[in-house]
Amino acid sequence: MNHENKPFNDAIDHMNKIEGNGANLANVDMDSMPKPLKYFGYFIGGCLVFSFLLVMFFFVFKIIGF
Repeated sequence: MNHENKPFNDAIDHMNKIEGNGANLANVDMDSMPKPLKYFGYFIGGCLVFSFLLVMFFFVFKIIGF
């Protein structure tokens, strides 16, 4: 077991052995995701960024008085 994956106490080690280690994202290969799911994630992320920018745009122009 390498240093970065070593649990800091016995309770965490026990939970990792019983439930699996969900917090270890270093070994996740994002390129292996199905393309529709990947594109859906990009779409949702893009909508969130666009919505944030749109809200900030309207907030700034409301302060200016346009």
